[in-house]
Formats: sequence, C-alpha cells, structure tokens
Amino acid sequence: MPAEITSADRRAVLDRAARLRQLSEIDRDAIRLAQDPQFSRWLEQITATGGCAHPVHLAGSTTTRDATTGEILRHYDTRDEPGERLLVRCRNRRAAVCAPCYRLHAGDTFHLVRAGLSGGKNVPDDVREHPRLFVTLTAPSFGPVHRASTAGERCRPRRRQAPCAHERPTGCSSVHNPADSLVGQPLCADCYDYVAHVLWHAHAGQLWDRFTRAVRRRLAVAVGLPQSHFPEYARLSFAKVAEYQKRAAVHVHAVVRLDGPAGPADPPPWDTADRLSVAVQAAARSVVVRTLYSPAVGEHGLRWGRQIDVRPLRARPGHDGLSDDAVAAYVAKYVTKGASETAAGADRRLTAWDDIDAVPAPPHVRTLMRTCWRLGGLAEFEPLRLRSWAHTLGFRGHILTKSRAYSATYAALRAERAAYEGHDDVPSVVTDASWRYVGSGLSAGAALIAAGVADDLALNREIARDVLRKRGECL
Repeated sequence: MPAEITSADRRAVLDRAARLRQLSEIDRDAIRLAQDPQFSRWLEQITATGGCAHPVHLAGSTTTRDATTGEILRHYDTRDEPGERLLVRCRNRRAAVCAPCYRLHAGDTFHLVRAGLSGGKNVPDDVREHPRLFVTLTAPSFGPVHRASTAGERCRPRRRQAPCAHERPTGCSSVHNPADSLVGQPLCADCYDYVAHVLWHAHAGQLWDRFTRAVRRRLAVAVGLPQSHFPEYARLSFAKVAEYQKRAAVHVHAVVRLDGPAGPADPPPWDTADRLSVAVQAAARSVVVRTLYSPAVGEHGLRWGRQIDVRPLRARPGHDGLSDDAVAAYVAKYVTKGASETAAGADRRLTAWDDIDAVPAPPHVRTLMRTCWRLGGLAEFEPLRLRSWAHTLGFRGHILTKSRAYSATYAALRAERAAYEGHDDVPSVVTDASWRYVGSGLSAGAALIAAGVADDLALNREIARDVLRKRGECL
C-alpha cells in the first residue's frame, strides 16, 4: 500500500505551488520546458540555430540514398523530435529582429565582399591587382533638412532668414549633435518634395542599372571600342549596399571592379584605375530616369545627387587607397542595420494606412510612408507596388546586390558552412525531402533560453577571436 500522505507533505506541495505562482510567466514557461523529457534534444535544436529569436518550425522528413546503388544512407523524420517539428534559422538580417541571424549574415556579407576584393571563395588572389574603386553615390536634395554639426558649426546659418512660402524659417542657427532628433528632419515639411523622394527610391534600381551601362559605354569610347564590343574585352563587376541617411534618403556604397571578359580570373586589358574613375564619375553625372507622367504629380527626372565620392582601393599594404578589410566591414555593417538605426522606416511590411501611425519613427519618416501609400493608390504607379514597399519608404529590392561574377553567393557560403559542420559529407547522393511550414517564433520561456544560448555562443566566438589574434592568425 502506498505510504500515507502526511500533513507535512501537503504543506510542501502547497508551498511549492505558491512559489511557482509568484514566478513570472516567463520563468514558469522556462521551468516547464526544462522539465520536459525531450528538453535536451530541444536545446540541441536551439543551439543549432545559434539561438535564433524567431525560428521557423518545419515538419517532414528527408531520405538520403546512394546515387549509384539506391541504398538508403540516412533517414530523418520530425515525428521523433520535440513537438514533432524541426527548428531552423529565420535568417533575418536585421539586428533589431534577430541578433543571432544578423551576426551570421554580417559575417557572410563580409566574406562575400572581401572575396571580391582580395580573393578567396573560388576567386583568385590576384583579383586585387584589378582596377577597383569604392564609390559613393547620393540621392539629390528634396528640400533643406537639419544637419549634424561638426567642429561646432551651426546647422544652416543665414544672414537674412526670410521665411518660406509657409512662413517658416529657411535657416537654422542651432548646433546639432548627431543624436539630436532634429537631424535629418525638413526645415519645412510643406516645402519638402516627398513625392520626388519616394519616386527616387522606387527608381533607384533602374538608375543604378543605367549608371553601370553608362560606365561600360564610356570605357568603350575611351579606348576606341564600339560599345557593342565591350563584353569581348572586359567585364564590369560590382557589389553595392544601400544605406539610409539621416534624412531617410538612400545613398549607395559600391565596390566597382574591372575584369577581363571571363571574370575575376581574367586580368583586364586596361590596368589603370584612373580610366575607370573618370568613367564612373562621368556616368554618375549624366544618367537620368524619367517617371511616367501622372495627372496627380506630373513627371519627374531622377538623377544622382551632386555629392559623388570615388576612391581607389589599395592592392597591397603600403599602397595608397582604402584597405579591403575596412571596405568589407563597412559594407557588412550597413547591410545588417535595423530600420530604427538607419531611418529606413519599419522592419516589417505595413498592411493598412493605420499601421503607419504605430511605427516608432519621426514624423518625416511617417510622412514618406503616407506618400508611398497615396501614390500606390494611383493606377499609373501600380507597377511600382509602393504600398508593399511603404515600410522601406518606396525603396525596392535588396540592401546588398552584386553582379554575377563579383564573388561567391550567400547560397555558396551556406553550403560551405554546412559541409564544414559535417552536414554535407556524403558524396554522390540523392536526397528526397518533404517539408511543410507549421509555425514560427518561440514562447516566452523558450525565448529567454534561446537568448542565453545566443549570448554564450557570441561570447565563445569573441574568446576564440582573441585567441587567434594573440596567435597572429586573425586580424
């Protein structure tokens, strides 16, 4: 017979229940997970995702067979997993959304850009001898905005501060530090050309495409080639990142490289960066994209801004120019910044007009979103899908884009990482896979545990870097 439950046992049970009730919901959820018989396997999944904050939940199976004999080498099914699901990374590049995936994406971006500068990842090392430039192209002015001051300079000093048509000052005598909330905001929101700003963002990709074609055309003319013959002699390769300025306008940082017709393994016929620099600057000042005529807003001619910066990259230590690692780190930093850090709007799409009011952004940014929404309702601008891109202020496309032959791809880097981690170690195999999406995200307690895992992994990486630096194996 079971032992009789004593009053002391009852009090102990009640005391434990009372203590649990005093815990927060997050703590209770974490305790529940830790007591699950499959907790160890669940923790392995969380660790495998790097502590991803919003993992994707998948259900299904994979069967790996020998391609020659048909023998089953491996079979995996999520029915044996906790909750009958597998957790995989969300792969969001925004630090504000998922810090672990942001760190992974930043690392991949650094290696992708650096490989195109100095070799590696199937790019030959002597690519560093090719003419290479670091180019910055800005957006034009859409109206005066408050500027951060350097060396104590005033924002926009005016001797005669005549008001604008809306009776607002046209100058500002204040000294703004970079963290001032006024920096980037228009002096007069009614004078600011929000329509041109949004349309410039929507056509920035087309403007870049015309710019690269103009560079090729000017290089061909400079060496006496028919434009149609340029691909037979050289190839223009690039990797570019879009960065939002404080005024919420995109400008472009790009690595532009001249290769031979076969790509990075083929030296170019012209080995001077000066000729490439002249072509880049002339092309940037000449290209224009004209929007469709709209009865509501007319037609706009869109160009790059007047501020154009072109710098050569040094081929070897001691040479003049920017270093490869500095440029790669700079590009990686801006690829992974969150919307709150870059004045880029919101990290997620907006589904309704009322969503704009809930975005934690300055009035200037929300006005750009509303302009996107209004223009997106006009039939002539329907192909631009401005409402779908209102959260990025009309800018469409990826923050980082590159030409095909510049360097490796994100997919190739992921495959290389999987092979290194032992997930792709069987040659000549065929894999049959069947997966379906069953959810995403983590419960409150699971998120707490995942954050701890992510912090531990980040600390381990930092310790490993310090060890390598001391050994002289890592810069």
